[in-house]
Amino acid sequence: MKHKSSFSGGALADLVIIMVVLVTIKQTILPYSQLYAGPISTLSAMILGTYLLRRRGLNWYALGLRWPKNLLKTIALTALTFIAVAVAASLTQWLIGYESIGTSGRFNHVEGNLTAYIGMLILVWTHGSFFEELLFRAFIINRMSTVLGNSLAADISAVFFSALFFGYRHYYYQGFNGALQTGMIGLTLGFLYIWFGRKNIMPLIFSHGIINTIGQTRRYLGGGD
Repeated sequence: MKHKSSFSGGALADLVIIMVVLVTIKQTILPYSQLYAGPISTLSAMILGTYLLRRRGLNWYALGLRWPKNLLKTIALTALTFIAVAVAASLTQWLIGYESIGTSGRFNHVEGNLTAYIGMLILVWTHGSFFEELLFRAFIINRMSTVLGNSLAADISAVFFSALFFGYRHYYYQGFNGALQTGMIGLTLGFLYIWFGRKNIMPLIFSHGIINTIGQTRRYLGGGD
């Protein structure tokens, strides 16, 4: 019992540290740059998270960062994830009455600007897909589930907690409706992560990157959000 309590306490400490880093660094940079506040905070959290996992005898591989052994299966799971996220986003949009989701002009510079577009694609496939999936799905869900006891109820609670925090992270430029939609997307990705056995996060990373790439491409071509 003492060992289990100690293990849960370590997971809670890791969780709090990463969340504090994500919030404080982002809020510190936001007054100077809406564009880079998120990426800098997730990069910082990734570096610190790697250290924290190693200190516990863990690594990102244990949390699901594994190159797929079966390419066709990974493609199928990526397609499934893409469809599930699209349905979640559309359903949320329908529930909120198709009200606009603001972006505070954060990506206005991408339209017609090839250099900016390429730069955004780099952020899409690092911060927007790789870092966010590892932090908000793999790290937060696993650490929170450990804190709550590693049961099915703990997994479900951890997914909801992660989705809530994921939605909050997008509130500053998407507003309430955007945060709600992003939270629903996070909920969908979280449950898929659990369903995939927490051992295969690549389909989530791929689908997240594809969705964000489509969005940035539309902006570059003048299609808006």
